[in-house]
Amino acid sequence: MRLPPLLRWPLEPLYRLAYLLMQCLWGIQLPRTAKIGPGLIIGHFGGIVVSGKAVMGTNCTLMHGVTIGQAGDGAYGGVPEMGNDVFVGPGAKLFGKIRIGHNVKIGANAVIHQDVADNAVVALAPGFQIISFRGNRRHFPPKAAA
Repeated sequence: MRLPPLLRWPLEPLYRLAYLLMQCLWGIQLPRTAKIGPGLIIGHFGGIVVSGKAVMGTNCTLMHGVTIGQAGDGAYGGVPEMGNDVFVGPGAKLFGKIRIGHNVKIGANAVIHQDVADNAVVALAPGFQIISFRGNRRHFPPKAAA
């Protein structure tokens, strides 16, 4: 909803103060110019950056450490456009002129730079790898017999 200029002008300082407090206290950059549908859920605060040109559908969820940003310039530049019911896991990064379909789940730390179809589940592969079963205990040499 866009307010008339005569009403918007005196409220601008209040908006800027509230936006600064949101950035400082909760670590969230969510500009008013982003087009966000109703039902946005921020699962955990901190480290969330959303481009002012981003578009999000209804009932989207953003977890901590998420970035939805611009990539490139001119014809190659742009920001993501997300459909409805999209879950973006912790640490995920979405950038560029891409479309994220409806009912999509994006896993933790995934880096998305291409379109994602409706109903997809996207995860960072291989995720993790077990490299040892020695645990974190220190190994001391056996004591000499007395």
